[in-house]
Amino acid sequence: MENRIENLLSRMTLQEKISMIAGIDSWHTRDIERLGIPSIKVTDGPHGARTIADNDPQKTLPATCFPTAVSWGATWNPELVQQVGQALGEETREKGCAILLGPCVNIHRSPLGGRNFESFSEDPYLSSRLAVAYIKGVQSRKVGVSVKHFALNNSEYQRTTFSSVADERTMREIYFPSFEKAVKEANAWTFMCSYNKINGTYASENYRLETEILKQEWGFQGLIMSDWGAVHSVVPAANAGMDLEMPGPARFFDDRLVEAVKNGQVEERTIDDKVRRILRVIFNIGAFDEKITVSTETSNTPKRKKLAFEVAGEAIVLLKNEKNLLPLNPKIIKSIAVIGPNAATARIQGGGSAEVHPYYSISPLDGLRKRCPDTVKIHYELGCRNNILTMPLNPEFLTAEKVKQTHGLKTEYFDNNDFAGQPVFTGVDTAFQFRWWGGMTPVPQIKNNDFSIRWTGSFTAPKTGEFTFGLLTNGWVRLFINDQEVCSTWGIDAVPGYSFPPGEIIGKFPMKAKQSYSIKIEYCLNTNTRPRGRSIRIGCDLPLPPDSIERAVSAASLADIAVVFAGLNEEWESEGFDRLTMDLPAGQVALIEKVAAANSNCIVVLNNGAPVEIAGWLQQVPCLVEAWYPGQECGNAIAAVLFGDINPSGKLPDTFPCRYEDNPAFINYPGESGKVTYGEGIYVGYRYYDAKKVKPLFPFGYGLSYTSFEYRNLLINPMDIKVGEIINVSLEIRNTGSRQGKEVVQLYVHDIKSSLVRPPGELKGFQKVDLLPGEIKKVSFVLDAEAFSFYDPEAKKWVAEPGEFEIQVGSSSRDIRARQVFSMLP
Repeated sequence: MENRIENLLSRMTLQEKISMIAGIDSWHTRDIERLGIPSIKVTDGPHGARTIADNDPQKTLPATCFPTAVSWGATWNPELVQQVGQALGEETREKGCAILLGPCVNIHRSPLGGRNFESFSEDPYLSSRLAVAYIKGVQSRKVGVSVKHFALNNSEYQRTTFSSVADERTMREIYFPSFEKAVKEANAWTFMCSYNKINGTYASENYRLETEILKQEWGFQGLIMSDWGAVHSVVPAANAGMDLEMPGPARFFDDRLVEAVKNGQVEERTIDDKVRRILRVIFNIGAFDEKITVSTETSNTPKRKKLAFEVAGEAIVLLKNEKNLLPLNPKIIKSIAVIGPNAATARIQGGGSAEVHPYYSISPLDGLRKRCPDTVKIHYELGCRNNILTMPLNPEFLTAEKVKQTHGLKTEYFDNNDFAGQPVFTGVDTAFQFRWWGGMTPVPQIKNNDFSIRWTGSFTAPKTGEFTFGLLTNGWVRLFINDQEVCSTWGIDAVPGYSFPPGEIIGKFPMKAKQSYSIKIEYCLNTNTRPRGRSIRIGCDLPLPPDSIERAVSAASLADIAVVFAGLNEEWESEGFDRLTMDLPAGQVALIEKVAAANSNCIVVLNNGAPVEIAGWLQQVPCLVEAWYPGQECGNAIAAVLFGDINPSGKLPDTFPCRYEDNPAFINYPGESGKVTYGEGIYVGYRYYDAKKVKPLFPFGYGLSYTSFEYRNLLINPMDIKVGEIINVSLEIRNTGSRQGKEVVQLYVHDIKSSLVRPPGELKGFQKVDLLPGEIKKVSFVLDAEAFSFYDPEAKKWVAEPGEFEIQVGSSSRDIRARQVFSMLP
């Protein structure tokens, strides 16, 4: 391979080389037809192959939607995560793509981080093990990963300009290990730089990170691509180590870089190194020997459905189970009240570039209906909403003109900004959320940014009441029902840019059930601000009875069991912004409290990607289940856990604080004056709570089971070792309950006396063990010098000091079942 790379490189002109180090559009690299160098396509991940159709930039192809990465963290099961990686690699390849943009391995620093759902954990060791498994799985299918976001991209607040300020030890011990293991153990083929600055220098211009650490120290042989739009310069970015500017066409790596090489600001060997790395990835993928094409086979396979279900079920964490109310017994239960904003709608993922258009999704309500026998009556009540914006306009209520069998609206595209003349293209739309980046247009017939769109058809009301319509756009849009203007942004100057502006324009219209009304929506460019990117979202909320909570309480009071499905959704947790509070939004706390008061057998099931405020109402409910964002099999997996078809084995990948103010980043988050200081240093997550003796609501690694486990016979061999030698740790685990179950055995190391401060315990090993009732298994760990080392910033190296170390083994960071001390000799 290397000889072929050098041969190609020797035949390329400088112009051709530089043309390769920027994309040609949002998803494709540059080909060199003269030399037979192919273009390859990248696509968003990490929990699904989120692919845009090549012939339609507004069409997102359906894909298997696996649970999000925080769910994988909760499985504590690298073998299962590797299977997910394999499935994602296969599906990515089937969609004609060569690189999946994931995994996201950034550490959960604050509970409010908008993309916490998209990465694994607060702990670098757990994150590292899962990252390695994921990468090996994806790349085993000749699909590259892009490990992101390098580095210190741990919040969304002003992410494109903020500087993350952290000391060397903090970076080395907490924020770098997942990236380092991705190189040294998994041989990741690509990295993605973050938007933010690191200690004052943009990631895309950070020579220390990109070249000295990643490429030279760690030996990374792949390419570094920018996050989309993260390059800010020509010469500094090129010299720092940035290999591929995305998206294209180039904003910086263009003819100006050619001139920079010619005038000596950038050496040609620097350009050669970039091209060499890009070619290496293309060879690894096999694109030189086999054209990567879109498969005619569907990716919606039974095997992937089964895997999505298995991961979702294994990730669910049982947080509380008083009176052994769970699992539910359908032979005893006659009625269940299913309540809450996340009951009838499957909250399967967070928002942003990771969003997948699933083949299907199973809501908890549908999952329970499917699982319950006919002898169990289910009564559903919404109770309250938890959406910020109006719900996406549902095509089931819409009929296109003269196409009565088609749900949706007739769509007319005009190649001017004022609907003049005949439309250049006419079709039917069933979704009404669009973004056109840069020079993108909705259909090929439109060649410039001055275009307008008209949607027409009929709206059939599913119920009687006042319907709320919402418009969110940086253009101008107006919506008419029966020729009456209901809401409009016409003439309003929204903030220009790619993203939606803050603030939805809403309007209300009364309707009667089963009656049809004409609907017309017109959209065009905001000619006052002329934003570089264009966006529109159209929504509609159905009428909500004024006594919604009272109806839910009544249903709960009449049922044997009440299950409240609460939490967040993609509007609250998303790329682009952080949450402002840990509180449950939109009246959900009142709903939970009133339902719990009406029915003592109240179960709360949460959907969220990071901790939410629980402490205020936790004592009022006997059962609490953390389901995360479970992907397309959401409802089926939750029902299986509630009824005991799956014995819950998930463990928390994050500490859940009693209150937001307890978390270690509180004082320094989100930052100010253009920077965020990582003032808590190495004391992230459980390290802080343990060191400060702050009691968490639920500790790191915590999770209950429908069975119980006994830890015994902890052995360390040898008891005395020299620095650099290994020790063997073993113990026995016994299932002391009546059900088969899985336990996550967690091993923490405590350096009893150290020259630099260290936490009371650091996770250095874990294993998930499956045990039948009464079964005993031996669990073994091998620990080397790395497990006992800290990073010494003065010596600029990892150090394992002589002294005494305590091995702690348990079921969570706060549930240590066995301890033993050994000595490390000089």
